[in-house]
Amino acid sequence: MNDSKKTVVFALVLMVIGSAVADMADVGMCIRNCAQCKKMLGSYFEGPLCADACVKFKGKMIPDCENIDSVAPFLNKLE
Repeated sequence: MNDSKKTVVFALVLMVIGSAVADMADVGMCIRNCAQCKKMLGSYFEGPLCADACVKFKGKMIPDCENIDSVAPFLNKLE
């Protein structure tokens, strides 16, 4: 399984776990944005970390792939 598929599977699992405590519309949008950022930024973007934040904050922080401030917590340095 490639990284994109792993990210989507992980995001779906987090959606199911968070469904009892979060507004799924906001969480779903947040996770979809995480997946989009993963596609755009590739290995530099930590998709599972982003999806985890979506559930933790109940979709209140939605990443914008074109806004460095909103994705900065999920970026890594490849060495």
